Amino acid sequence: MPNTVKSRILEIFEASQKLRAEFLSENLEIMEHIARALVSVLREGKKIILFGNGGSAADAQHIAAEFVNRYLIDRPPLAAVALTTDSSVMTSIANDFGYEEVFEKQVRALGTRGDAAIGISTSGKSPNVIRALTAAQQNGLITVGIGGPVESPMQNACTYYLSVQGGPTPRIQEVHQIIGHTLVEIVDEMLFGTAFAGSKAI
Repeated sequence: MPNTVKSRILEIFEASQKLRAEFLSENLEIMEHIARALVSVLREGKKIILFGNGGSAADAQHIAAEFVNRYLIDRPPLAAVALTTDSSVMTSIANDFGYEEVFEKQVRALGTRGDAAIGISTSGKSPNVIRALTAAQQNGLITVGIGGPVESPMQNACTYYLSVQGGPTPRIQEVHQIIGHTLVEIVDEMLFGTAFAGSKAI
């Protein structure tokens, strides 16, 4: 009897690797543009605002922590904030106005022209993420969508849109995680001139 558990483990890893490769073949240039835009934002003394739901909320908090604390080197903290961490703000907005406004109101309150707003949604259809990106766009923020299908309505509210399509939600989330890590790592290299793991400084 074949070992079906081992087979499934291999299938999952192979599917994740395949989706990463497909994403990169279509989005490498956009990733470079986003990294350069985030560097400009931070050099101008502006901040990065991140938001998403569920696993994407965890990704937003994870990326913000990497910017604020450290990634692979000790360096000055970089200004980033996740809009998913203040339960009083989120629940009051959801209670008084509805869950679709939980990020939009915070973007309008905290975002200033020249900041960057990064919205994360595996479906590319989350209404509260789209509304927040739209508000950010209206207020002069650079808007980045880390999403799913290329035809997502989220794309219309984004200066830059990264499409991860062709896999189930867990595989898409895995690509989102490496997108976040890659952007932090490249931004660090561009700002501080330090190369990691044998790569060349940019």
